[in-house]
Amino acid sequence: MSTIKRVLIANRGEIALRAIRTIKEMGKQAIAVYSTADKDALYLQLADASICIGGEKSSQSYLSIPSIISAAEISECDAIFPGYGFLSENQNFVEICEHHKIKFIGPSADAMIMMSDKSKAKDVMKKAGVPVIPGSDGALVDLHDAYKNADEIGYPVIIKAAAGGGGRGMRVVEKKEDLEKLYLAAESEAITAFGDGTLYMEKFIKKPRHIEVQVMGDKYRNAIHIGERDCSMQRRHQKLIEESPAILLDDNTRKRLHDTAIRATQAIGYEGAGTFEFLVDENKNFYFMEMNTRLQVEHCVSEMVSGLDIVEWMIRVAEGEKLPSQESIKLQGHSIECRITAEDPVRFIPSPGKISKYIAPGGRNIRMDSHAYQGYVVPSHYDSMIGKLIVWGEDRTRAIAKMKQALSELTIEGISCTKTFHQKMMENPDFIDNNYDTNYLSNH
Repeated sequence: MSTIKRVLIANRGEIALRAIRTIKEMGKQAIAVYSTADKDALYLQLADASICIGGEKSSQSYLSIPSIISAAEISECDAIFPGYGFLSENQNFVEICEHHKIKFIGPSADAMIMMSDKSKAKDVMKKAGVPVIPGSDGALVDLHDAYKNADEIGYPVIIKAAAGGGGRGMRVVEKKEDLEKLYLAAESEAITAFGDGTLYMEKFIKKPRHIEVQVMGDKYRNAIHIGERDCSMQRRHQKLIEESPAILLDDNTRKRLHDTAIRATQAIGYEGAGTFEFLVDENKNFYFMEMNTRLQVEHCVSEMVSGLDIVEWMIRVAEGEKLPSQESIKLQGHSIECRITAEDPVRFIPSPGKISKYIAPGGRNIRMDSHAYQGYVVPSHYDSMIGKLIVWGEDRTRAIAKMKQALSELTIEGISCTKTFHQKMMENPDFIDNNYDTNYLSNH
């Protein structure tokens, strides 16, 4: 086993702060990087050292591989923690780290390549015996091929960008007459967003729930799950509220889902933390959607129900340690996370600017992961998330009550934020009764 002594965090915001805490608790040194837009971030003072890596645009800083590798070499780091977003799923970055003998805290480039192209990932999962949504056999060749596949699958179908994410390059086609227009729109958006117009097609599942399983693998081909999360409360395919466990599932379906995710993890020889995302239909049939080969924003709810520190285990696996046994992981209670973003709570328009007043909630089993503070200026260059409010209760009813209390204590003034949206959701009868799907917000 190789001991990691100094870790460079190739990220910003709340995940950089969250990583610094764990790295230092483990007795290791944490090196932060920052762009000129983040020069006043308070968490930089908590790191053992911080290095400016470029201008305010992501392309000049957090996406600049030469700048990050240079920072790692200057500070003599032996590992890089990527967090999520930015370079966390960039296989070239993984290979470059390897070339420079810097340990990438995450999966191998091969595992990333296997899962990054969604149509290829589907083929790999099929071979591993994982149920997948009926769809095209790989990428669509052209519009003619799209018509042929849609006739075979049966409308409605959904067209997706093979290199996609965040709902971009995605169109639902209800009937044949709309296919050409929506195919061309998806292709154009995919080229603009990802530089790749490759599309594939799937059966469109009506009233789906989005349920994902947190997994971890080690180099000895051991794999464990840390329960599942229900991430169905979304707007424009962006998650807003996540919870664990998913109370929609019965014990039998839950066990099958967990077993499937572990089988899939072992089939690709996966190392580190990853997430298998599934769509679950009205009859509780589940279908593989994609795998995220990185830490997820919502990993905290899995930590709350398991008592594990997932970032710590990512580092321990990177050092060559064996994972704990599945039997040793006890999942208890219920956890809910509300994403707090600097956005208008009705129209979800970004609201950058200076926070004039900030008070984080406190109390038993309440966790606020945020890099925000009174006087902090939210930059306009990056994702609008300024924090995650996570609670744990003995059951879902208690967790909702705790979240309501925590939200009432949370104070953010000077900018608009989504606090009031979450307060309304915690009072919403459909949310309380677990009567919603991924399209709930667009339909209401």
